[in-house]
Amino acid sequence: MGEVIQMHFTTVDYVIFALLLVASAGIGLFYAFTGGRQRTTQEFLMADRSMSCLPVSLSLLATFQSAVAILGAPSEVYTFGTQYWFLGCSYFLGLLIPAHVFIPVFYRLRLSSAYEYLELRFNKTVRICGTVTFIFQMIIYMGVVLYAPALALNAVTGFDLWGAVMAMGLVCTVYTALGGLKAVIWTDVFQTVVMFAGQLAVIVVGASQAGGMAEVWRKAVNGSRIASLDLNPDPLERHTFWTLGVGGVFLMLALYGVNQAQVQRYLSSRTEKQAIMSCYVVFPCQQIVLCLGCLMGLVMFARYGEDSPLDKGYVKANDQMVLYFVMDVFRDLPGLAGLFVACLFSGALSTISSAFNSLATVTMEDLIKPHFPDMTEAKATLLSKGLALVYGLVCLAMAYIASLMGSVLQAAFSIFGMVGGPLLGLFSLGMFFPWANSIGAVVGLAAGLIMAFWIGIGSFVMRVSAATPAPPLLNATAPPLFNNMTTAVMTTLVNVSTVKPRPTGVEALYSLSYMWYSAHNSATVVVVGLIVSLLTGPMKEKELTPGTVFPVLGMLLFFLPKRYKEKLCCVTPLSKKPKEINRQPYQMAKKDSNGAPYCKEDAVTEDKEMESDEAQSEDDRLKTRVVLPKCQLTAHTVQETAL
Repeated sequence: MGEVIQMHFTTVDYVIFALLLVASAGIGLFYAFTGGRQRTTQEFLMADRSMSCLPVSLSLLATFQSAVAILGAPSEVYTFGTQYWFLGCSYFLGLLIPAHVFIPVFYRLRLSSAYEYLELRFNKTVRICGTVTFIFQMIIYMGVVLYAPALALNAVTGFDLWGAVMAMGLVCTVYTALGGLKAVIWTDVFQTVVMFAGQLAVIVVGASQAGGMAEVWRKAVNGSRIASLDLNPDPLERHTFWTLGVGGVFLMLALYGVNQAQVQRYLSSRTEKQAIMSCYVVFPCQQIVLCLGCLMGLVMFARYGEDSPLDKGYVKANDQMVLYFVMDVFRDLPGLAGLFVACLFSGALSTISSAFNSLATVTMEDLIKPHFPDMTEAKATLLSKGLALVYGLVCLAMAYIASLMGSVLQAAFSIFGMVGGPLLGLFSLGMFFPWANSIGAVVGLAAGLIMAFWIGIGSFVMRVSAATPAPPLLNATAPPLFNNMTTAVMTTLVNVSTVKPRPTGVEALYSLSYMWYSAHNSATVVVVGLIVSLLTGPMKEKELTPGTVFPVLGMLLFFLPKRYKEKLCCVTPLSKKPKEINRQPYQMAKKDSNGAPYCKEDAVTEDKEMESDEAQSEDDRLKTRVVLPKCQLTAHTVQETAL
């Protein structure tokens, strides 16, 4: 075993890294002092709902592509081969379903927070449960995602650890707190370009030094790193076509369907069509990112073969291997190593800034405004900026705590991933099953979280306590218990080479491929939620807030007679017009014990029509019919609004 080798940055590398931070801060300051100057919560938290398709799609991509993903994907492919590429098959449904199911529901309800939906569909208790779960998830995660790449960089290059953490944390806090969502989205666009440039530079130079892409491919084939289609249906197998292509769909849905950081970007779009188009645009971009990660892993293999820097002892952990490779490739090319580090920290900045902004939004919209309905707009905006600042400081504190956690970093990543599946299940329960009530939603969410933590912690303990020999515990990029902001990759535990008997009983549950966690945990929420709802009294169709249920059951059960579909609440179509829900202010309709709007009589309001601006299309001037319980008419005034 060799000694850990430390390489060092040149002055040019430091300058390039500094330019990234200066440019990111500059974009934030630009949006702080131009346009509306972030004087309203609508502008600060929702970018005035004025964003076009391209910046939104690149921001969606940047949030998805964290620093941990940039370090993890090449290491995964280097170690296990290109089987991981089949995750790209899940991107199609993983983006198509959010585009045509989740976005129409959220956008037409004119929400600011995804969890606002839960109150409209169920009640305030469910909304608070969802919000608190999300806040817990993000606070645990954002400190680790800031600290992990800085730790890897410090180990390989001697780059000052806390200097990097403080520089990124403070710059990110400044541009998020001053520039709002517009600054976050446009810095994401800039950082996405830097990420692409950094990865491309490594691949081009690395492949050139290895003898060209043809030689890289030949060595990968000879080294059995080009994986064939593995159709093994065993859910305990770590990576097969089914775990990646099907299990990955649920990971994508939890990220792109119901995660507040992504939903907020959809809702900031100028129109619903622009929001849907952003999903379509991000699809090819994701495929490119995935291919770049796989290519970098293959170029690494062409350079080192089976004698990895990790095996030789040059580095201590998998996530440091990519950085060692980059420093090795760019040894005689000053500036390019700095470009890759800028690429790496662009991934971290884009993820962290999204976390700050989304946390400020849910705290403001879900926890503060409902209790202070008379708060002035100026105070609300100032408080929102203060929240973004506070969460920035919390992130730095969490980074310090992460530095004390050691191998428990794996558990921190796991906690983030374990929460995503149950939240997906909660939204799916409300959106697709009209008879689900609030009691079922709360009990289902609790059951999903218990199941997620049981499997996640049990799996962790089982691996650690494995006797012969214990699999080397991964580093800061620990195995992904996905559905996190990085969906794509935090590399994994190295499998033990000896053949083991197939696990049975509880051990089989603990051995479930991490790619199925999201599907398993969301299914638990739905199944338990439906059973409890049926036992406690299912909701009736007339008790539902209009526009909160997507009629998927009606589409699937098209062959049933109408009277049966009415019993199953499968008749009401999704509203075709964006709605503005007047909560007078932030007050919901009175609800009974099941969370349904309580009312003795129903009233039908027909042919409501509003005058529009000249800029509105003919389509926006159509009349709508809205059926609401009478008592809801005072709390949920449904109006057509111009986009």
